[in-house]
Amino acid sequence: MSLQIYNTMIRAKEEFVSKQPGKVNMYVCGPTVYDYIHIGNARPMIFFDVVRSYLEQIGNEVNYVVNFTDVDDKLIRKAEQMNSTVPVVADTFIKAYYEDLDGLGIHKATINPRVTENMDNIIAFIKELEDEGFAYEKGGDVFYRTGKFAGYGKLSHQKLEELQFGIRIGVDERKESPEDFVLWKAAKPGEIYWASPWGDGRPGWHIECSAMARRYLGDTLDIHGGGQDLQFPHHECEIAQSEALTGKPLANYWMHNGYIKINNEK
Repeated sequence: MSLQIYNTMIRAKEEFVSKQPGKVNMYVCGPTVYDYIHIGNARPMIFFDVVRSYLEQIGNEVNYVVNFTDVDDKLIRKAEQMNSTVPVVADTFIKAYYEDLDGLGIHKATINPRVTENMDNIIAFIKELEDEGFAYEKGGDVFYRTGKFAGYGKLSHQKLEELQFGIRIGVDERKESPEDFVLWKAAKPGEIYWASPWGDGRPGWHIECSAMARRYLGDTLDIHGGGQDLQFPHHECEIAQSEALTGKPLANYWMHNGYIKINNEK
């Protein structure tokens, strides 16, 4: 039985064929665990659980990875508000996440890796990018050199000079180009941090998924998924990071679920 998938990369439906017959590797960007999930967060959880269940029903073994972002600006602020620590906040909302999965009848992923459990792997990935000329350090921060990656913009179907960045991307005069994005953030006083070749700090958002996807599923995924809001910049940046090192497609199929809207509001 064949499965037709709408592949965001080509903006069309095509027959799904996994790299290895009977086995499917699927990575979906999971929650930043700084609060309880809402109905919009539940949409991708349900959507990709259905995809995974159908793939299994037609005879595939699915290795399904959904990450937890357990260190982030939002987690740091939440810890301050709760007079707590980032690890305690993350543990609190990861526990609540699993309770919500059970309540919604959603199967757990094969593995839910945490960013904080993969720090050595993330740092090594950034160092590889730096060694290959795709990254540069400025004042303890490390940035990705977008102009060196010819395929930047191919998922969102935009040219580099036309790209419009969202609120996660700020203006920083230290960047070689405005489109460059952060891979490693230098630690600020009082923030959680890890030691690195560039000084104490923590990873940027995009590099986390590139590093974890490669560690748990290899260079090329069968399916990479997430909400449509992640197409750009998150998934575009993942492609740039991963494909710069491997020279291979990060994923053969890109799937993005739509928003839930009530009265035309997200």
